[in-house]
Amino acid sequence: MRLTTLVPALAASLAAVLAVALAPTASAGPERAAASPVRAAAPASAAAPAAFTHPGVVVSRPQLDFVRSKVQAGAQPWKSAYDHMMASSYASLTRAPKPRAIVECGSSSNPNHGCTDERQDAVAAYTQALAWYISRDDRHARKAIEIMDAWSAVIKDHTNSNAPLQTGWAGSSWPRAAEIIKHTYTGGWANSGRFATMLRTVYLPEIINGAATKNGNWELIMTEAALGIAVHLEDRAAYDTAVKTYLGRVPAYIYLTADGATPKPPPNSGIDTRDEIVKYWQGQSTFADGLSQETCRDFGHTGWGLAAAVHTAETSRIQGGDLYPQVSERLRHALGFHTRYENGTAVPSWLCGGTVKKGLGNVTEMGYNALNGRMGIGMTNTGIYTEARRPSGTDNYFVSWETLTHAGNPN
Repeated sequence: MRLTTLVPALAASLAAVLAVALAPTASAGPERAAASPVRAAAPASAAAPAAFTHPGVVVSRPQLDFVRSKVQAGAQPWKSAYDHMMASSYASLTRAPKPRAIVECGSSSNPNHGCTDERQDAVAAYTQALAWYISRDDRHARKAIEIMDAWSAVIKDHTNSNAPLQTGWAGSSWPRAAEIIKHTYTGGWANSGRFATMLRTVYLPEIINGAATKNGNWELIMTEAALGIAVHLEDRAAYDTAVKTYLGRVPAYIYLTADGATPKPPPNSGIDTRDEIVKYWQGQSTFADGLSQETCRDFGHTGWGLAAAVHTAETSRIQGGDLYPQVSERLRHALGFHTRYENGTAVPSWLCGGTVKKGLGNVTEMGYNALNGRMGIGMTNTGIYTEARRPSGTDNYFVSWETLTHAGNPN
């Protein structure tokens, strides 16, 4: 901290501590009341697996087999989730990919030169791969390959101000699709090497170094994509870098009272004084368990950040270096905090001036399954929110079909 701001910063920090103490309870409410054993954090390791597991980006073969068995049995909510997916345009066997050499995306995708096409084609490739695995209809595998081949033959770069985020959005879905097709479809994929080269040369360099000074959803989405690409490429160095970025960003995105009077600053950002942190946190100066750096911006961007954080942890678990123990307290509080208000709890005056922009989205299914279903953490608010929105579909960016893939999935 700079010396010129030390005294006022200390005074402000004391005020913040008092404010939290006097504020209404803002942690996850009923989430705390349920059984939620405290787990010691695993060592902060960035070690890539000695041998990568495939398919292993967000969904594993045992998870896919569980889903397939449920759909074939007509069990709910998986059958309705599958039907919902198959009725979407993403599962259409007549879908035509729209690749381009340069994808130019400005702020809020304006200009939008291929931004929507790229994101949606990546979601479509993943959708077709899931459809193949569950149905065993070769046409869906071939359609996924057609989409991936079309882009790998053409794309060269992403440009303009939203290039890193755009690369992260599409780069999160591409390796999910590629993992399923390459490692489960026996019909062959002649251009799989070219697709891998695309991921390595067009996508990975844009996202691997993060975006420390941007809102946290950017860096978390980019990190999710980087980790997924590293798995598909079996790139241990890239995997290590992505995990290191993740372990620095999640504590800087989700606050816990154990952090002290103010949230942790994003590594390598230069944001270090209390005033700078408050500004970065959208002007919020009272902090409580589960508050996110973007809560007072809107719940939609916050949902993206939380989704990417969960996706990354899910992939790490599949790869044998489970990151959930290191972030589970933050994730459970964040999910509970935001779903509490989505479920109708009145917003207190100390939070975002008493007004929040709701719209978290269908981003809770995977985290709810991981924390509540597999780890046994009580998550009442999150459960109510999640179950009321089944089956979840896709946000058309990078969150897709998670009721189908992760609802009640024990694997």
